[in-house]
Amino acid sequence: MDTIFALASARGKSGVAVLRVSGPHAHGVAEAMAGSLPAPRVASLRVLRDTAGERLDTGLVTIFPEGASFTGEQVSEFAVHGSLATVAAIEACLAQEHGLRLADPGEFTRRALENGILDLTQVEGLGDLLEAETESQRRQALRVLDGAIGALVAEWRAQLVKAAALVEVSIDFVDEDVGNYDAEIRVALESVAQDLSREIAGQGARERVQTGFEVALVGAVNSGKSTLLNALAGREAAITSDIAGTTRDVLEVRMDVGGFAVTFLDTAGLRETDEKIESIGIRRGQDRAKNADIRVILCDSPGNTPVIDPLPGDIVCVGKADLYPDVADGVSGKTGQGLDALVAQISEILRSRVAGDGVTVRRRHLQAMERALEALEDAIEKLRSEAYIAELVAADIRQAMSALDALIGKVDVEDLLGDIFASFCIGK
Repeated sequence: MDTIFALASARGKSGVAVLRVSGPHAHGVAEAMAGSLPAPRVASLRVLRDTAGERLDTGLVTIFPEGASFTGEQVSEFAVHGSLATVAAIEACLAQEHGLRLADPGEFTRRALENGILDLTQVEGLGDLLEAETESQRRQALRVLDGAIGALVAEWRAQLVKAAALVEVSIDFVDEDVGNYDAEIRVALESVAQDLSREIAGQGARERVQTGFEVALVGAVNSGKSTLLNALAGREAAITSDIAGTTRDVLEVRMDVGGFAVTFLDTAGLRETDEKIESIGIRRGQDRAKNADIRVILCDSPGNTPVIDPLPGDIVCVGKADLYPDVADGVSGKTGQGLDALVAQISEILRSRVAGDGVTVRRRHLQAMERALEALEDAIEKLRSEAYIAELVAADIRQAMSALDALIGKVDVEDLLGDIFASFCIGK
């Protein structure tokens, strides 16, 4: 196994730069450069020198023993002054004088996976944490990184192993009176199936926390949509005009709303028109609004019927509330009236959708759980028959366990790793 190194902090001038070394020679190289090693996990000041004894810098050296480091290997870290010249000199010493290899993107994390320090879902959680833009993304990624999915899968798997063992008893001792465990087997399988169903039901909203929600502004022409978008964005994102049909295409502005990543969509005003370009814009806007997580439907005056039928979770309000000061459920992008209340309402709707104790967040997780659930439902259906074939039930349970193993990366993951680690920085 090669010993690798990389700059773990951002490249460029900084007060402090951190270089990480991992592999079988990590401690030996650190000792050669620092003269002596500090106690494990204790940062100690050392003078770093090259093989000729030339001083490179003075910095903090920290070592982590094999089995108790991020990668599971020997790890050394150097916290040095963050000048470009200092970092370049230490990197040259590591590569040219000590023969270490510069790490590939994500290679430190990949070694953590291969050495059993992290499971695949934790690797994905780390990737999500590095990309987190909002508070909800950060919290969700940390929960996954802490092993919440792996712990949940372990609970399910333990129940399935117990059920499988009872099935195997009926197979191995078919000619002996060892009792009937059908009811106990069904209880275990149905319990896991119910948990999987609940997790699957809330997975979509949790996935949206990472990818971001969409909120479409919908209304008739001149109902205040573009002005509202500009007020939400705090800038002139959309052209506003009294001329009907000014907005021709869907305009998008991404924002942090109550800790959630939200893209607001300004759609073309809805009206009957023979103008070809405007018609295309209206159709595109309708398509995007139909698939949005929330639609804010603006009425141009109090008492008017919404231009589209609201769905559960949609918000209907008067769009030019500055013209109607007595309206309680209005919003005005021009004056800011009702703006905070609208943002708070959107935030509360999104918070309610992701509420619960579910932990899976990715499409891959969903597909693995669906495969496991399908196998369990097949097994439960067989058990309902008095003359079921135990070998077939056992096969269904094994299939469910295999799907759960794939979820946490124990099997069938090699084709995923390239895509996952491609987004990691070299120092991770």
